[in-house]
Amino acid sequence: MTSPAAPPRRTSRRPEWAGRNYTLLTAAAIITNLGSHGALIAAAFAVLQAGGDGGDVGLVAAARTLPLVLFLLIGGAIADRLPRHRVMVAANALNCVSQALFAFVVLSGEPQLWQMMLLTALCGTGQAFFNPAAEGMLMSSVSGEQASRAFALFRMAMHGAAIGGAALGGAMIAAIGPGWVLAVDAAAFAVAGALRAFLDVSHIRPREAGGGLLADLRDGWKEFVARPWLWAIVAQFSVVVAVVGAAESVYGPLVARDELGGAAPWGVALAAFGVGTLGGALLMMRWKPRRLLLAGTLCVFPLAAPSAALAVPLQVEGLAVVMFISGVAIEVFGVAWMTALHQEIPEDMLSRVSAYDWFGSVAMLPLATALAGPAESLFGRRASLLGCAALVVVVTAAVLFVPDVRNLRRRGATVAGGGPAPAVSVPKEAAPQA
Repeated sequence: MTSPAAPPRRTSRRPEWAGRNYTLLTAAAIITNLGSHGALIAAAFAVLQAGGDGGDVGLVAAARTLPLVLFLLIGGAIADRLPRHRVMVAANALNCVSQALFAFVVLSGEPQLWQMMLLTALCGTGQAFFNPAAEGMLMSSVSGEQASRAFALFRMAMHGAAIGGAALGGAMIAAIGPGWVLAVDAAAFAVAGALRAFLDVSHIRPREAGGGLLADLRDGWKEFVARPWLWAIVAQFSVVVAVVGAAESVYGPLVARDELGGAAPWGVALAAFGVGTLGGALLMMRWKPRRLLLAGTLCVFPLAAPSAALAVPLQVEGLAVVMFISGVAIEVFGVAWMTALHQEIPEDMLSRVSAYDWFGSVAMLPLATALAGPAESLFGRRASLLGCAALVVVVTAAVLFVPDVRNLRRRGATVAGGGPAPAVSVPKEAAPQA
């Protein structure tokens, strides 16, 4: 008597590197991006509908980024001490509450500027603790030669959600007002936090007892300043993020209101940027530049184009094309940057180095957004926007003078958590084409 045939073995549809943690992180990022990209537009238009001007929009944007700057380093140290998923869930809970209260005061019909600034600041505080933990968690969830592909797919999913979030947010603001968009964002944080509660951190080695929070910060600083490519690009992005953030969070809504017809066209432009990031991530799933940072840095130059387009201003079709190109470009940089960090930074330092990265990158953003309104009054909107574009070009050209930025080369394999080998650079005459 023959035994029955064994049932066919089920094979996973997921790639080997897309494990449980990676899947949960990706799903949660999709949900939060659907809500937050609409909420960023909603916050600006809530201020304008309450009778505010460009200066008030800048103050609310600055209120979000100031606590982000103040608490990022502490957030990074805590994320390397405590289980990262707990830090992420707690931050999501704070964001949920702050956005729900923001929605309530807007829907009540008489939001005060100080209320909107306070609630936005609470949201920024949550982000300060969330960002280093999330980046460290993502990098520890993938390993091997496919790390850059994993990062590209994650970012593609995240930015794909941003496309729908920005377009839907703009349409909802025009149809039913910004308050409901903020309420949707609060719900998205609640759902995403629930998903992140199921992350598994058993693969991460327990942290050895150290000398306290300040000692952890010193160790992270030593790791950060020991790599010229790292601090040079962070210094570059302290300017790039500041001027691009001011242009898009303050001048963009004002140009949309005065020249393009309101919130919906600006939502279309931001959605085009999201489509561009989607295309850039798709490109980086196939393209693996050998000189990671050279390829990435060259792609920062197009970030000057949106500010110049708003200065003209281009109509929505032209602005959408410019935003699409800049989206492709920044995504090439983003994947190359994450791959370099994953390759060069030890696992137990990931969140602290990420915190210094985030801190340097956003340190000037509150000042830039707060000064955007006064700069418009002093120099005019067009001159202010052209100044933003010029600064992006100048600092990006400057960072190319750092040898490691030009020559840092992708290695054949990396393993998160095991501690990488020393950085590998090659002379420019021997380096392959980026």
